[in-house]
Amino acid sequence: MKFKYSLLVIVLLFFYLKETNAQDLKTENVFLITLDGLRWQELFGGADSTLITDMDFVKDTTELKSFFWKETAKERREIIFPFLWEKFGNEGQIYGNRWLGNNVNCTNVFWFSYPGYSEILTGYSDPDITSNKKIYNSNKTVLEFFNDKKEFKGKVGAFASWDVFPFIINDKRSGIPTNAGFRIAEGDDLTDAEKYLNKLQPTVPSPWSSVRLDAFTHNYALEYIEKESPRLLYISYGETDDFAHDGRYDHYLKSAHQTDKWIKELWDYVQSHPQYKDKTTFVITTDHGRGAYPNPKGEWKSHGKTYKGSNSIWMMAMGPDTPALGEVKTAGQLWQNQVAKTVAKFLGHEYEGDRYECGKVVNDMFENEK
Repeated sequence: MKFKYSLLVIVLLFFYLKETNAQDLKTENVFLITLDGLRWQELFGGADSTLITDMDFVKDTTELKSFFWKETAKERREIIFPFLWEKFGNEGQIYGNRWLGNNVNCTNVFWFSYPGYSEILTGYSDPDITSNKKIYNSNKTVLEFFNDKKEFKGKVGAFASWDVFPFIINDKRSGIPTNAGFRIAEGDDLTDAEKYLNKLQPTVPSPWSSVRLDAFTHNYALEYIEKESPRLLYISYGETDDFAHDGRYDHYLKSAHQTDKWIKELWDYVQSHPQYKDKTTFVITTDHGRGAYPNPKGEWKSHGKTYKGSNSIWMMAMGPDTPALGEVKTAGQLWQNQVAKTVAKFLGHEYEGDRYECGKVVNDMFENEK
């Protein structure tokens, strides 16, 4: 009898401590953001000296150097990503500088987009996802996990430039509003800005058949935030990957720089609204890395399991519950499959994958957790 009583006390204490920990978190909203195929080399080292002067990949090397070249890697990276390095580099955490032995990797073995995004959003790699085909994901994502909860219902949304995202998120099953590819804003209460974007998007040719320009993704997302005040929002910017595939290093750098400005705009917005101010965490990462350069020349354009380095990624977070470590310079290893469970913990919930075991929470992103 005494044993049963002691066991009951332990169980109740466990759930009490678990609930207390959730209540102690200040985060009430999470913005999960990805930059498709952005290399860790540019994030941590700025413009690549071998690429910025290569006229096979840059139309005007003089112009590009005037924008993005400085003598030190620290200066170069801060030119491309001034907001990320000013804010996340001082008030948040940035992981993945492999020059310092701080590694972040995919666990999936394919190292391209659908497997990577599914791993980010579900918390595990699915060996059955072997292509970028438009097949509805049989795995439930962390977005769906929250959208199924009463307190989050209707407060989860997704915006992406790539038109495969409705399939990755499985918007038909999950019910998550997913504005991706060349979709327009829908509904009876469209803002003037949404109406204008709906009119403008079909008139602006995209260089790619399956990816729209990120300006539309970003501004549709901004309007959605103002109207719906989501608690969990996913935004996927896509241009960096496609400009890299095109071999346009100049456009790749300029797109990365512009995305930094858009992330700043999102952060400034949430810090100016009572629902979000000091109650919102940003988690940012990428779906895959890219091949090495210059051996063989041009390998940076591609990725996949035949391109060495394509599983090398990065991750960052900033918010009211995250200690200000800045760039993490100690040797270590994080994994892509840790994102989903970490996002869920920020929102006070424990998330488990529905088919495979999830990666662990990145505990260093939380105060008093190791």
